Amino acid sequence: MLTRENLNNAKRIVIKVGTSTLTHSTGKLNLLRIEKLARELSDLANQGKQIILVSSGAVGAGMDRLGLKEKPKTIPEKQAAAAVGQGILLHIYEKMFGEYGQIVAQVLLTRADSVNRKRYTNSRNTLMALLDQGVIPIINENDAVSIDELKIGDNDTLSAMVASIVDADLLIILSDIEGVYTANPQTDPSATLLSQITDITPAVEELAGGPGSARGTGGMYTKIQAAKIAVNSGVTMVIASGGREGAIREIVQGKKVGTIFISKESRLQIRKRWLAFGASVSGKVCVDKGCEQALLKDGSSLLAAGITAVDGDFELGNTISIVSSSGRELARGISNYNADDLKKIKGAHTHEINYILGFKPYDEVVHRDNLVLLV
Repeated sequence: MLTRENLNNAKRIVIKVGTSTLTHSTGKLNLLRIEKLARELSDLANQGKQIILVSSGAVGAGMDRLGLKEKPKTIPEKQAAAAVGQGILLHIYEKMFGEYGQIVAQVLLTRADSVNRKRYTNSRNTLMALLDQGVIPIINENDAVSIDELKIGDNDTLSAMVASIVDADLLIILSDIEGVYTANPQTDPSATLLSQITDITPAVEELAGGPGSARGTGGMYTKIQAAKIAVNSGVTMVIASGGREGAIREIVQGKKVGTIFISKESRLQIRKRWLAFGASVSGKVCVDKGCEQALLKDGSSLLAAGITAVDGDFELGNTISIVSSSGRELARGISNYNADDLKKIKGAHTHEINYILGFKPYDEVVHRDNLVLLV
Protein backbone atom coordinates (compact mmCIF):
# COMPACT_ATOMS: atom_id res chain seq x y z
CA MET A 1 0.00 0.00 0.00
CA LEU A 2 1.41 3.38 -1.02
CA THR A 3 1.63 6.24 1.47
CA ARG A 4 3.57 9.52 1.33
CA GLU A 5 6.63 7.72 2.69
CA ASN A 6 6.94 5.19 -0.14
CA LEU A 7 5.39 6.96 -3.18
CA ASN A 8 8.74 6.66 -4.92
CA ASN A 9 8.06 2.91 -5.16
CA ALA A 10 5.18 3.59 -7.58
CA LYS A 11 6.01 1.78 -10.80
CA ARG A 12 2.95 2.59 -12.93
CA ILE A 13 1.70 6.18 -12.68
CA VAL A 14 -1.30 7.88 -14.31
CA ILE A 15 -1.14 11.69 -14.49
CA LYS A 16 -4.21 13.76 -15.33
CA VAL A 17 -3.84 17.39 -16.35
CA GLY A 18 -6.86 19.68 -16.61
CA THR A 19 -7.69 22.40 -19.09
CA SER A 20 -6.86 25.10 -16.53
CA THR A 21 -3.34 23.67 -16.19
CA LEU A 22 -2.73 23.43 -19.94
CA THR A 23 -4.13 26.79 -21.06
CA HIS A 24 -3.69 30.47 -20.28
CA SER A 25 -6.62 32.63 -19.16
CA THR A 26 -6.92 33.62 -22.85
CA GLY A 27 -7.83 30.02 -23.68
CA LYS A 28 -4.64 29.54 -25.70
CA LEU A 29 -2.27 26.66 -24.85
CA ASN A 30 0.34 27.28 -22.16
CA LEU A 31 3.34 25.93 -24.08
CA LEU A 32 5.83 26.51 -21.25
CA ARG A 33 3.76 24.41 -18.86
CA ILE A 34 3.25 21.66 -21.46
CA GLU A 35 7.01 21.60 -22.09
CA LYS A 36 7.75 21.28 -18.36
CA LEU A 37 5.14 18.52 -18.07
CA ALA A 38 6.77 16.59 -20.93
CA ARG A 39 10.19 16.99 -19.29
CA GLU A 40 8.99 15.80 -15.86
CA LEU A 41 7.16 12.78 -17.27
CA SER A 42 10.08 11.88 -19.54
CA ASP A 43 12.40 11.98 -16.53
CA LEU A 44 10.10 9.61 -14.64
CA ALA A 45 10.07 7.29 -17.67
CA ASN A 46 13.88 7.40 -17.68
CA GLN A 47 13.78 6.14 -14.07
CA GLY A 48 12.01 3.02 -15.35
CA LYS A 49 8.49 4.06 -14.40
CA GLN A 50 5.54 3.43 -16.71
CA ILE A 51 3.67 6.65 -17.44
CA ILE A 52 0.15 7.30 -18.76
CA LEU A 53 -1.01 10.87 -19.39
CA VAL A 54 -4.72 11.72 -19.36
CA SER A 55 -4.97 15.11 -20.98
CA SER A 56 -7.71 17.69 -21.27
CA GLY A 57 -7.35 20.65 -23.60
CA ALA A 58 -8.54 19.33 -26.98
CA VAL A 59 -11.63 21.53 -27.08
CA GLY A 60 -9.56 24.53 -25.93
CA ALA A 61 -6.92 23.95 -28.60
CA GLY A 62 -9.65 23.61 -31.24
CA MET A 63 -11.37 26.81 -30.06
CA ASP A 64 -8.10 28.71 -30.43
CA ARG A 65 -7.50 27.43 -33.97
CA LEU A 66 -11.11 28.10 -34.98
CA GLY A 67 -10.98 31.61 -33.50
CA LEU A 68 -13.83 30.99 -31.04
CA LYS A 69 -13.96 33.44 -28.14
CA GLU A 70 -16.10 31.35 -25.78
CA LYS A 71 -16.64 27.65 -25.13
CA PRO A 72 -19.12 26.05 -27.55
CA LYS A 73 -22.54 25.44 -26.00
CA THR A 74 -23.89 22.59 -28.16
CA ILE A 75 -22.55 19.03 -28.35
CA PRO A 76 -21.86 19.16 -32.15
CA GLU A 77 -19.91 22.43 -31.75
CA LYS A 78 -17.86 20.93 -28.90
CA GLN A 79 -17.23 17.83 -31.00
CA ALA A 80 -16.08 19.95 -33.94
CA ALA A 81 -13.69 21.93 -31.70
CA ALA A 82 -12.37 18.68 -30.18
CA ALA A 83 -11.84 17.11 -33.61
CA VAL A 84 -9.68 20.08 -34.64
CA GLY A 85 -7.96 20.34 -31.25
CA GLN A 86 -7.01 16.69 -30.70
CA GLY A 87 -4.63 16.69 -33.66
CA ILE A 88 -3.07 19.99 -32.58
CA LEU A 89 -2.62 18.86 -28.99
CA LEU A 90 -1.10 15.50 -29.93
CA HIS A 91 1.27 17.18 -32.41
CA ILE A 92 2.56 19.44 -29.61
CA TYR A 93 2.94 16.51 -27.20
CA GLU A 94 4.68 14.42 -29.86
CA LYS A 95 7.14 17.24 -30.57
CA MET A 96 7.91 17.98 -26.91
CA PHE A 97 8.16 14.37 -25.71
CA GLY A 98 10.24 13.61 -28.81
CA GLU A 99 12.80 16.20 -27.64
CA TYR A 100 13.41 13.92 -24.65
CA GLY A 101 13.48 10.69 -26.65
CA GLN A 102 10.01 9.46 -25.65
CA ILE A 103 7.44 7.84 -27.94
CA VAL A 104 3.81 8.78 -27.34
CA ALA A 105 0.55 7.25 -28.61
CA GLN A 106 -2.94 8.73 -28.70
CA VAL A 107 -5.72 6.62 -27.19
CA LEU A 108 -9.30 7.94 -27.34
CA LEU A 109 -11.86 6.32 -25.02
CA THR A 110 -15.61 6.63 -24.55
CA ARG A 111 -17.94 5.44 -21.80
CA ALA A 112 -18.88 2.51 -24.02
CA ASP A 113 -15.29 1.24 -23.72
CA SER A 114 -15.81 0.82 -19.98
CA VAL A 115 -19.48 -0.25 -19.92
CA ASN A 116 -18.94 -3.13 -22.35
CA ARG A 117 -16.83 -5.80 -20.63
CA LYS A 118 -15.21 -6.96 -23.87
CA ARG A 119 -14.17 -3.41 -24.78
CA TYR A 120 -13.02 -2.82 -21.18
CA THR A 121 -10.70 -5.82 -21.54
CA ASN A 122 -9.55 -4.69 -25.01
CA SER A 123 -8.73 -1.21 -23.65
CA ARG A 124 -6.63 -2.82 -20.92
CA ASN A 125 -4.78 -5.06 -23.38
CA THR A 126 -3.97 -2.14 -25.70
CA LEU A 127 -2.69 0.08 -22.88
CA MET A 128 -0.61 -2.74 -21.37
CA ALA A 129 0.97 -3.50 -24.76
CA LEU A 130 1.94 0.18 -25.18
CA LEU A 131 3.45 0.33 -21.68
CA ASP A 132 5.39 -2.90 -22.27
CA GLN A 133 6.96 -1.25 -25.33
CA GLY A 134 8.01 1.82 -23.37
CA VAL A 135 5.40 4.08 -25.00
CA ILE A 136 3.65 6.88 -23.08
CA PRO A 137 -0.09 6.63 -23.91
CA ILE A 138 -1.83 10.02 -24.05
CA ILE A 139 -5.50 9.49 -23.33
CA ASN A 140 -8.53 11.66 -23.80
CA GLU A 141 -12.23 11.05 -23.87
CA ASN A 142 -13.27 10.75 -27.50
CA ASP A 143 -15.02 14.13 -27.53
CA ALA A 144 -15.36 14.11 -31.30
CA VAL A 145 -17.87 11.22 -31.17
CA SER A 146 -19.03 11.17 -27.53
CA ILE A 147 -22.51 12.38 -26.69
CA ASP A 148 -23.88 12.89 -23.19
CA GLU A 149 -25.09 9.30 -22.83
CA LEU A 150 -21.68 7.92 -23.80
CA LYS A 151 -19.46 10.42 -22.05
CA ILE A 152 -17.48 9.18 -19.06
CA GLY A 153 -18.30 12.65 -17.79
CA ASP A 154 -14.99 14.37 -17.34
CA ASN A 155 -11.31 13.58 -17.43
CA ASP A 156 -11.10 13.18 -13.64
CA THR A 157 -13.38 10.13 -13.82
CA LEU A 158 -11.63 9.00 -17.01
CA SER A 159 -8.21 9.12 -15.33
CA ALA A 160 -9.48 7.04 -12.39
CA MET A 161 -11.04 4.52 -14.78
CA VAL A 162 -7.73 4.28 -16.67
CA ALA A 163 -5.76 3.87 -13.42
CA SER A 164 -8.17 1.08 -12.45
CA ILE A 165 -8.00 -0.62 -15.86
CA VAL A 166 -4.16 -0.77 -15.93
CA ASP A 167 -3.59 -1.60 -12.22
CA ALA A 168 -1.74 1.68 -11.66
CA ASP A 169 0.03 2.26 -8.35
CA LEU A 170 -0.49 6.01 -8.30
CA LEU A 171 -2.89 8.53 -9.86
CA ILE A 172 -1.92 12.22 -9.83
CA ILE A 173 -4.63 14.75 -10.71
CA LEU A 174 -3.25 18.23 -11.42
CA SER A 175 -5.91 20.89 -10.98
CA ASP A 176 -6.28 24.63 -10.49
CA ILE A 177 -6.53 24.05 -6.73
CA GLU A 178 -3.93 22.76 -4.28
CA GLY A 179 -6.08 19.91 -2.96
CA VAL A 180 -9.13 19.30 -0.74
CA TYR A 181 -9.82 22.05 1.80
CA THR A 182 -11.95 22.11 4.95
CA ALA A 183 -14.05 24.82 3.21
CA ASN A 184 -13.99 26.80 -0.04
CA PRO A 185 -10.64 28.68 0.10
CA GLN A 186 -11.94 31.30 -2.35
CA THR A 187 -14.68 32.41 0.04
CA ASP A 188 -13.47 31.26 3.48
CA PRO A 189 -10.06 32.56 4.64
CA SER A 190 -10.00 30.02 7.50
CA ALA A 191 -10.06 27.07 5.05
CA THR A 192 -7.13 24.70 5.54
CA LEU A 193 -5.69 22.07 3.21
CA LEU A 194 -6.30 18.41 4.13
CA SER A 195 -2.97 16.67 3.56
CA GLN A 196 -4.35 13.12 3.79
CA ILE A 197 -7.74 11.42 3.46
CA THR A 198 -7.96 7.76 4.43
CA ASP A 199 -11.74 7.30 4.20
CA ILE A 200 -14.10 9.07 1.77
CA THR A 201 -17.05 9.65 4.09
CA PRO A 202 -20.21 11.65 3.27
CA ALA A 203 -18.59 14.52 5.23
CA VAL A 204 -15.61 14.47 2.86
CA GLU A 205 -17.94 14.45 -0.15
CA GLU A 206 -19.74 17.47 1.26
CA LEU A 207 -16.47 19.42 1.23
CA ALA A 208 -16.54 19.28 -2.58
CA GLY A 209 -18.36 22.16 -4.23
CA GLY A 210 -19.49 22.52 -7.86
CA PRO A 211 -17.23 22.95 -10.90
CA GLY A 212 -14.32 25.19 -9.93
CA SER A 213 -12.99 26.62 -13.18
CA ALA A 214 -14.80 28.41 -15.97
CA ARG A 215 -12.70 26.62 -18.59
CA GLY A 216 -12.62 23.14 -17.07
CA THR A 217 -15.53 20.84 -16.19
CA GLY A 218 -13.91 19.09 -13.23
CA GLY A 219 -14.60 20.80 -9.93
CA MET A 220 -13.71 19.13 -6.65
CA TYR A 221 -16.85 16.97 -6.66
CA THR A 222 -15.70 14.94 -9.67
CA LYS A 223 -12.23 14.62 -8.15
CA ILE A 224 -13.69 13.10 -4.99
CA GLN A 225 -15.72 10.68 -7.15
CA ALA A 226 -12.52 9.83 -9.05
CA ALA A 227 -10.80 9.19 -5.71
CA LYS A 228 -13.54 6.69 -4.77
CA ILE A 229 -12.86 4.75 -7.97
CA ALA A 230 -9.08 4.91 -7.47
CA VAL A 231 -8.83 3.89 -3.82
CA ASN A 232 -11.33 1.04 -4.22
CA SER A 233 -9.25 -0.23 -7.15
CA GLY A 234 -6.09 -0.27 -5.03
CA VAL A 235 -4.70 2.97 -6.48
CA THR A 236 -3.36 5.77 -4.25
CA MET A 237 -4.37 9.20 -5.56
CA VAL A 238 -2.99 12.73 -5.08
CA ILE A 239 -4.73 15.99 -6.02
CA ALA A 240 -2.33 18.94 -6.40
CA SER A 241 -2.03 22.27 -8.17
CA GLY A 242 -0.91 22.09 -11.79
CA GLY A 243 0.54 25.58 -11.43
CA ARG A 244 3.05 24.43 -8.82
CA GLU A 245 6.59 24.15 -10.20
CA GLY A 246 7.85 20.54 -10.13
CA ALA A 247 4.64 19.25 -8.49
CA ILE A 248 4.82 15.76 -10.03
CA ARG A 249 8.45 15.26 -9.04
CA GLU A 250 7.77 16.41 -5.46
CA ILE A 251 4.71 14.13 -5.15
CA VAL A 252 6.67 11.08 -6.28
CA GLN A 253 9.46 12.01 -3.86
CA GLY A 254 6.89 11.88 -1.04
CA LYS A 255 6.89 15.60 -0.22
CA LYS A 256 3.82 17.06 1.47
CA VAL A 257 2.13 18.36 -1.67
CA GLY A 258 -1.64 18.48 -2.22
CA THR A 259 -4.10 15.95 -0.77
CA ILE A 260 -3.32 12.23 -0.80
CA PHE A 261 -6.07 9.58 -0.78
CA ILE A 262 -4.72 6.31 0.61
CA SER A 263 -5.83 3.25 -1.34
CA LYS A 264 -7.67 0.28 0.11
CA GLU A 265 -5.25 -2.61 0.51
CA SER A 266 -6.94 -5.22 -1.64
CA ARG A 267 -7.15 -4.75 -5.39
CA LEU A 268 -10.46 -5.81 -6.85
CA GLN A 269 -10.14 -8.51 -9.47
CA ILE A 270 -10.78 -7.31 -13.03
CA ARG A 271 -14.38 -8.51 -13.22
CA LYS A 272 -15.39 -6.87 -9.95
CA ARG A 273 -13.57 -3.67 -10.89
CA TRP A 274 -15.56 -3.50 -14.10
CA LEU A 275 -18.74 -4.23 -12.17
CA ALA A 276 -18.07 -1.41 -9.69
CA PHE A 277 -16.78 1.29 -12.00
CA GLY A 278 -17.10 0.25 -15.63
CA ALA A 279 -20.77 -0.70 -15.74
CA SER A 280 -23.28 2.14 -15.66
CA VAL A 281 -25.47 2.29 -12.53
CA SER A 282 -29.17 1.96 -13.41
CA GLY A 283 -30.79 2.52 -10.01
CA LYS A 284 -30.32 2.28 -6.28
CA VAL A 285 -31.71 0.60 -3.20
CA CYS A 286 -31.59 1.85 0.38
CA VAL A 287 -30.92 -0.67 3.18
CA ASP A 288 -31.48 -0.67 6.94
CA LYS A 289 -28.75 -0.80 9.62
CA GLY A 290 -28.95 -4.57 10.07
CA CYS A 291 -28.51 -5.18 6.36
CA GLU A 292 -25.63 -2.69 6.24
CA GLN A 293 -23.83 -4.63 8.99
CA ALA A 294 -24.48 -7.96 7.25
CA LEU A 295 -23.01 -6.66 3.99
CA LEU A 296 -19.96 -4.92 5.47
CA LYS A 297 -19.05 -7.19 8.37
CA ASP A 298 -20.45 -10.63 7.56
CA GLY A 299 -19.86 -10.81 3.80
CA SER A 300 -23.55 -11.47 3.15
CA SER A 301 -25.52 -11.25 -0.07
CA LEU A 302 -28.20 -8.54 -0.33
CA LEU A 303 -31.61 -9.89 0.68
CA ALA A 304 -35.00 -8.27 0.15
CA ALA A 305 -35.68 -8.14 3.90
CA GLY A 306 -33.06 -5.44 4.45
CA ILE A 307 -34.23 -3.13 1.63
CA THR A 308 -36.25 -0.08 2.71
CA ALA A 309 -36.54 1.84 -0.59
CA VAL A 310 -36.03 1.31 -4.33
CA ASP A 311 -35.17 4.10 -6.76
CA GLY A 312 -34.82 4.05 -10.56
CA ASP A 313 -36.15 1.99 -13.44
CA PHE A 314 -33.79 -0.97 -13.79
CA GLU A 315 -34.04 -4.44 -15.24
CA LEU A 316 -32.86 -7.83 -14.04
CA GLY A 317 -29.10 -7.98 -14.71
CA ASN A 318 -28.51 -4.22 -14.37
CA THR A 319 -25.94 -2.79 -11.95
CA ILE A 320 -27.48 -1.02 -8.96
CA SER A 321 -26.07 1.07 -6.13
CA ILE A 322 -26.69 0.01 -2.52
CA VAL A 323 -26.85 2.92 -0.07
CA SER A 324 -27.20 3.21 3.70
CA SER A 325 -30.05 4.95 5.51
CA SER A 326 -27.78 8.02 5.78
CA GLY A 327 -27.28 8.04 1.98
CA ARG A 328 -23.72 6.70 1.87
CA GLU A 329 -22.97 4.36 -1.02
CA LEU A 330 -21.99 1.01 0.48
CA ALA A 331 -21.73 -1.26 -2.54
CA ARG A 332 -22.69 -1.95 -6.14
CA GLY A 333 -23.92 -5.16 -7.66
CA ILE A 334 -25.93 -6.94 -10.33
CA SER A 335 -29.62 -7.13 -9.43
CA ASN A 336 -31.51 -10.40 -9.77
CA TYR A 337 -34.82 -8.49 -9.88
CA ASN A 338 -36.20 -5.56 -11.83
CA ALA A 339 -37.26 -2.35 -10.06
CA ASP A 340 -41.01 -3.08 -10.18
CA ASP A 341 -40.67 -6.51 -8.59
CA LEU A 342 -38.18 -5.24 -6.04
CA LYS A 343 -40.58 -2.53 -4.89
CA LYS A 344 -43.13 -5.27 -4.19
CA ILE A 345 -40.79 -7.52 -2.19
CA LYS A 346 -38.69 -4.91 -0.34
CA GLY A 347 -38.71 -5.67 3.39
CA ALA A 348 -40.06 -9.18 2.79
CA HIS A 349 -38.38 -12.37 3.98
CA THR A 350 -36.99 -14.70 1.35
CA HIS A 351 -39.67 -17.37 1.92
CA GLU A 352 -42.39 -14.73 1.26
CA ILE A 353 -41.14 -13.73 -2.23
CA ASN A 354 -42.91 -16.56 -4.05
CA TYR A 355 -46.20 -15.69 -2.32
CA ILE A 356 -45.88 -11.97 -3.24
CA LEU A 357 -44.70 -12.30 -6.85
CA GLY A 358 -46.02 -15.75 -7.75
CA PHE A 359 -42.44 -16.85 -8.50
CA LYS A 360 -38.98 -16.68 -6.91
CA PRO A 361 -36.06 -16.84 -9.35
CA TYR A 362 -33.46 -16.09 -6.66
CA ASP A 363 -33.19 -16.00 -2.89
CA GLU A 364 -30.78 -13.06 -3.10
CA VAL A 365 -31.51 -9.66 -4.64
CA VAL A 366 -27.76 -9.32 -5.27
CA HIS A 367 -25.56 -12.38 -4.79
CA ARG A 368 -22.30 -11.87 -2.93
CA ASP A 369 -20.31 -12.99 -5.98
CA ASN A 370 -21.87 -10.14 -7.98
CA LEU A 371 -21.43 -7.49 -5.28
CA VAL A 372 -18.55 -5.05 -4.67
CA LEU A 373 -18.16 -3.20 -1.36
CA LEU A 374 -17.14 0.46 -1.66
CA VAL A 375 -16.45 1.29 2.00
